Amino acid sequence: SFPYMETCDQLEAVRDVKADMEKLRPMDRLVCGDVGYGKTEVALRAAFKAVMDNKQVAVLVPTTVLAQQHFNTFRERLQAFPIKVAMLSRFCSDKEQAEVVEKIAMGIVDICIGTHRLLQRDILFRDLGLIIVDEEQRFGVEHKDHFKKLRHEVDVLTLSATPIPRTLHMSLAGIRDMSTIETPPDERLPIKTYVGVYDDRLVTEAIMRELDRCGQVFFVHNRVRNIASIAGRLSDYIPEARISVAHGQMPEEELEKVMSEFIKGDRDVLVTTTIIESGLDMPNVNTLIIDQADKLGLTQLYQLRGRIGRGSNHAYAYFLFDRGKRLTLEARKRLETISKATELGAGFAIAMKDLEIRGAGNLLGMEQSGYIATVGFDLYCRLLAEAVEEMRGKHLGEVNEPESQSSSPTIALPVTAFIPEEYIPVLSTRLLFYQRLAVAKRVEEIEDIAKELSDRFGPVPQSVKSLLYVAEIKQLAAMAMVESISTEGRRIIVTFSGAEKSGGLSLLLRRNWRSGIKVTTEQIKLDITLIEGNWQRILKEILQSAITDA
Repeated sequence: SFPYMETCDQLEAVRDVKADMEKLRPMDRLVCGDVGYGKTEVALRAAFKAVMDNKQVAVLVPTTVLAQQHFNTFRERLQAFPIKVAMLSRFCSDKEQAEVVEKIAMGIVDICIGTHRLLQRDILFRDLGLIIVDEEQRFGVEHKDHFKKLRHEVDVLTLSATPIPRTLHMSLAGIRDMSTIETPPDERLPIKTYVGVYDDRLVTEAIMRELDRCGQVFFVHNRVRNIASIAGRLSDYIPEARISVAHGQMPEEELEKVMSEFIKGDRDVLVTTTIIESGLDMPNVNTLIIDQADKLGLTQLYQLRGRIGRGSNHAYAYFLFDRGKRLTLEARKRLETISKATELGAGFAIAMKDLEIRGAGNLLGMEQSGYIATVGFDLYCRLLAEAVEEMRGKHLGEVNEPESQSSSPTIALPVTAFIPEEYIPVLSTRLLFYQRLAVAKRVEEIEDIAKELSDRFGPVPQSVKSLLYVAEIKQLAAMAMVESISTEGRRIIVTFSGAEKSGGLSLLLRRNWRSGIKVTTEQIKLDITLIEGNWQRILKEILQSAITDA
């Protein structure tokens, strides 16, 4: 009953989800696909499979408008089957909600689509088998963990075009499974994006151009206080346009009526807040104008732009800010990023940019962004990856093999090492150089990378020099059988492994270096006092000497 041809990525995601649902352990999969790329279809097929196995399905969405749209879609697609679909949101009266809650507990309702109302204590499923969280980035950690506490055997399917850094990192690290939908639907065209100062003439021309081709317009003004006056001003400029207003503080009946009229095409322009941000599918709306775009977040801007361009017509997005206003550095970065990310399938790159800016968050706590300050992000990610591999039974090597121990020594040095955005502006290029440095096996490779950086991007800044130094130290440490290099106050502790086989190394270190040395049967610990501008050279010479002695 799907009215479109599935893309290859869609079919692959469906196969992944169905395979997960058939395993003994509960599914925890993220489907990351750009706006309008068919994530809802993957969820619908998963829901159908769960119901056919006599399980109930909960679909959690962030807004009442999206809940209504999903309810219509699920009901229409599943009407030929004996499946009961219900909705819980502000659009339902108290009496209707009470009836739905009772039917959920009795098992009469197979699929319930709802907003945060689904998270309240009176909702008790008779036999919940699958939870679908749509627009994951709109929910807090405690919201998403709420359902997991209800049953330990429940499958969880998460959908997002721009997942929060915490979720994305969990997927990249292997803690959660991830499917990506990167293939655009047929006839999908990139959205033409304009960023600039608000101008009444520009707005009027953009709306008139859309009306001339019988299309509709979203005008986003995220302030309920004066949204009516904005709509009135637009009516003065374009008297022939049929304009309506929608925001989350309107009475349920009025909001439902306004959205229904707009979807039917009875209105030309919808002046609205960000209530339209999540998941709406209106192919006839192909012009988006956002007033005061500098006040919205990066993923918000991207999600809003995803509401248009869902048909075969060219779509136009205008991100405008007030004339004479000085933008903050963060706002300027957001607008620059959204203006550059115009290619199809840019959602994953947007999420990666968010991960880079905000950090990966606390995987065991509530924080959805931020850095793992205690051990450092690089070390934390490596430890996490090793733990995940070990839990999966893919051991990284036997403990008694010195090669496996020395291949990845732990390095924590008191330097600021990273590639600044000003030095390499393109995110994908920065990630490529990080990856090349991470997998480099020889010091010569690092030297080649340093030459390439200098040739392509000019003089290497200090933070990049430090990054190259750390990569080189990591290679030398592996060759010198170093177990770890750590910082304690104003000292650097170098720990060599296999001391019982390295008596000559111990004598060499005592003879050449005045630093404190502690030798046990299994390790040699060398204590270097930090001397400004000197310790880096000393550390490198120590490792080179140890390699020569070995």
